[in-house]
Amino acid sequence: MEGIAAAQFGRRKLIHLVRHAQGKHNLEADKSRDPLTSFEYLDAELSPLGWQQVRDQRKDVCSSGLLKGIEVVISSPMSRTLQTAVGIFHGEDDEDSTTVHLPPIIAYELCRERLGKFECDKRRSISHYQSRFPAVDFSLIENEDDILWKGGDQIETHEAVRARAMKFTQWLWEREEKEIAVVSHGVYLQQAMIELIKNNLCYPLHNDPLSRFKNCEIRSVFIFSERITGAGSDAFVMKNTNRGRMRIPCEIEQLQIKDSAKENVSVEELEVTN
Repeated sequence: MEGIAAAQFGRRKLIHLVRHAQGKHNLEADKSRDPLTSFEYLDAELSPLGWQQVRDQRKDVCSSGLLKGIEVVISSPMSRTLQTAVGIFHGEDDEDSTTVHLPPIIAYELCRERLGKFECDKRRSISHYQSRFPAVDFSLIENEDDILWKGGDQIETHEAVRARAMKFTQWLWEREEKEIAVVSHGVYLQQAMIELIKNNLCYPLHNDPLSRFKNCEIRSVFIFSERITGAGSDAFVMKNTNRGRMRIPCEIEQLQIKDSAKENVSVEELEVTN
């Protein structure tokens, strides 16, 4: 499938979407949602199983050759995503960095998890992360402290998450790199895929692109745009955009997103398994 896409899509970017490895809050969410509003889970870090998932995924991206093609890694600026990004794409401290590709890692706010209510989704100060993750570039984060997260019962709507994901996708498109890894969160990634597919803006290389991302799972998608001068193939439909005309595989155009598939899991599960 990837070869076909590469041959026909023209201008395109290959995006590898990564959900962070299992966090300590994910373990607690299996029992009850209430503790996630506690300060105890502020900016939750990886669990022991999460660290093992990172090590296993590190071996896979190296042995498969996927790592060699990645030009940059964009990560949500949270402990669990930064731990996942550095662990998978840079590896352990004792690895020989002279023999392996180390793509730059950049922290960016637009790919954070659904904002509000849960302490696990509130970030710490940027200076805190800079001391812990010296390999990560935090220069694109404008505010030292978290001014986006709101406490109490306030929580970002799914519509707002999807709108934020579209801004992030546009930002990715305008970057010069052609192959990018994005390390983010469960709710954010699922809502992003819903919006991308609904608006015919990507070609997912996964059999079930709207299903829930598992911890430390990597899924790849093409995002693409091309100016077309002709009728094009019957295998594609045409869609006008403000960046030209996009040609889309008909199987994506014909995909019907039912209401139940939009959420895929209950609101409660979406909120506590991020």
